[in-house]
Parts: sequence; C-alpha cells; structure tokens
Amino acid sequence: QVQLVESGGDLVQPGGSLRLSCVGSGFTFSNYIMSWYRQAPGKEREWVAFITSGGNTNYAASMKDRFTISRDNAKNMVYLQMRSLKPEDTAVYYCKARDGRNYRTEYWGQGTQVTVSS
Repeated sequence: QVQLVESGGDLVQPGGSLRLSCVGSGFTFSNYIMSWYRQAPGKEREWVAFITSGGNTNYAASMKDRFTISRDNAKNMVYLQMRSLKPEDTAVYYCKARDGRNYRTEYWGQGTQVTVSS
C-alpha cells in the first residue's frame, strides 16, 4: 500500500528552527516530484515548496530564503528545514508525491502540526 508519513512538527518560538520529515513507501519514490503544503485554521491549503527527481527546487515567495527542501531517494525521504519561523507559519504541514510523468497520480500524507508562538 502507498503511504506518506510526516513527522517533526512541534511548538517553537518566533525566530526558531524546525526540521520536518516525510517517508514514503509503496511506490517508486525516485520517480516522483515531492512537495510540501500547509494549511492554517480557516485558510486554504497553500503550496510551500517542491523538489524534482533531479534536485531542482522552488519555493513560495513567503518561504524563500527561510525554508530549504531536500530529499534522500535511498531512504525514500523528503525534508523541510525551516528557520526564522514566524507566527504566521503556524499550520498543519503536508507532504505530497506526484508522478513526474503522470500528474493524475499523486499521494498525500496525514500532516504534522507546527505552532510558532511566544
């Protein structure tokens, strides 16, 4: 069965750092574009970042220069390193896997809670 499981969410103070992880199973991880999304209470889900099989990355403007996405295909894992966290970063963070050659095939994790508060 296909699974994506996020971990690493926590309560942190403004200006702090946090590293999120997501492990995939049941599919050919190296063929998939991996992304992070987030959703705050009462708001729409928004895209955070993606990384391709070849390691190309892109970020939403509000996360540029603060967040870093990376992957380890040997471990079927994708990471999101977050720094200089702000209260508006508070949200449930989700990882997504999308087939690079068939965008109709995609999988979502269950999410992990990040809370930024003093």
